[in-house]
Amino acid sequence: MKSKNPNHPKKGQRTTVDPIHQTRDIKAIKLLLSDNPRNLLLFTMGINNGLRAWDLLKLKVKHVRRLQPGQFIIIKEGKTQKQNILMINKTLYKTIRTFINEIRPLDDDYLFASAKTNTPLTIQAVNALIKKWTKTINLPGNYGAHTLRKTFGYIQRTEYGVGFEVLAKRFNHSSPAITMRYLGLTRQEVKHVLMNDI
Repeated sequence: MKSKNPNHPKKGQRTTVDPIHQTRDIKAIKLLLSDNPRNLLLFTMGINNGLRAWDLLKLKVKHVRRLQPGQFIIIKEGKTQKQNILMINKTLYKTIRTFINEIRPLDDDYLFASAKTNTPLTIQAVNALIKKWTKTINLPGNYGAHTLRKTFGYIQRTEYGVGFEVLAKRFNHSSPAITMRYLGLTRQEVKHVLMNDI
């Protein structure tokens, strides 16, 4: 049976997820989520920090309520048990303020709580949300919870020129080579390099 979802792999194909490559698609998803402060915050926080979705889901309102741009909190990664930081930039600060002003959550509420249970969203729920968002804007590829982290790395690398060494440090990877495999290089990027005159 043919899959109705264009952004999900066919049976037997790879299950790794893609980053969102174009800033116009990021803007389209933000616009799509503009009337849902929780989902907009989840998307914005994920693509602006490069942390695993699982670590974001553990956050409570009290962890971010009083943070200003340039401030951060230290988190312990669930997968690696290493320390990492959640940094607040201007875009994320504005999204947090909108969420708090519109939702009016309590300090002990989870940032990304299920509307039904008040417990954190599951990774499966985040996967489903991201697949839904990318499908709605007709974005081809395979997407899921890890897309947020990969999008951070891809945009930092291609739009801001951040090197694999710095991204490896951010992702808590043991070497830049792992980050290179994780983010991948497109054929177009290789062709572009080959056109450089020396």
